[in-house]
Amino acid sequence: MAIKVLFVCLGNICRSPTAHGVFQKLLNDAGLHDEIQVDSAGTGDWHIGRSPDQRSQAAALSRQYDLSSLRARQVCKADFQTFDYILAMDECNLADLQAMRTHQAKCELGLFLTYAKHTARREVPDPYYGGEQGFDEVLDLVEDAAEGLLHHICAHHGLGNGAAL
Repeated sequence: MAIKVLFVCLGNICRSPTAHGVFQKLLNDAGLHDEIQVDSAGTGDWHIGRSPDQRSQAAALSRQYDLSSLRARQVCKADFQTFDYILAMDECNLADLQAMRTHQAKCELGLFLTYAKHTARREVPDPYYGGEQGFDEVLDLVEDAAEGLLHHICAHHGLGNGAAL
């Protein structure tokens, strides 16, 4: 059975779809797309059904990540039963997820940047109201954490000899 990962931010149009796209490319490149599945969602409902922010898409595409097929959705209670990892982009969204979590939830719930190796930051900043450089900063942080997460999953679930990258 596949390991399932859900990335969560507020609106699911900037940070979490970026993490989704970056992680999906890592999985594809490592040949692990059948063993590990990925999705993204937002804690808010403002953007349901919308494509990722054009600035997120442009920044991602400049690094060969295609986010164009992704559509925003809101996290739901069933996600806590479906996903093995639910990773929030910041403390506020993590608190919202913890409040939604049921006692039966099987998932590992935490901050995405816990898996980053090259930063001491705990949160992926929301680039929505900032300039273009914020979207590149998000990509830098997400790439770092995505690689760490993939190593973690491979090591803890016996995939790719623990060293898919």
